[in-house]
Amino acid sequence: MTQTRLGLGRRGETLAVERLEARDCEIVARNWRCPLGELDVVARDAQGWLFVEVRTRRGRGFGTPEESLTAAKRRHVAAAAQSFLAERGALDEPWRVELAAIELSQRGELLRVDFIPNVVTGADL
Repeated sequence: MTQTRLGLGRRGETLAVERLEARDCEIVARNWRCPLGELDVVARDAQGWLFVEVRTRRGRGFGTPEESLTAAKRRHVAAAAQSFLAERGALDEPWRVELAAIELSQRGELLRVDFIPNVVTGADL
């Protein structure tokens, strides 16, 4: 079965959301958009706001999910996160960005779902 890029992304986001919910995260938004960019998943947990950039790959022909998160994309995620918080009057609340790195086999079987914390740093702001 062939899977479109959009379908692959949706599947990755669903897998990430399932794992976040298992970590007792409250999912606030999916695919939230603003002029500065898009946030794949917005959640809240005991530590504050959590913005998750989901990167899903089937095979390694285009590299690993981690390799696909460029400095430019990190800046866009940081800007969109700050826009999201500003809209809610929550700029003073704690927040962080994690990468959900999801790999599937060529046949679409799940190989791994890893969350990498703090992928946005002060340099990205």
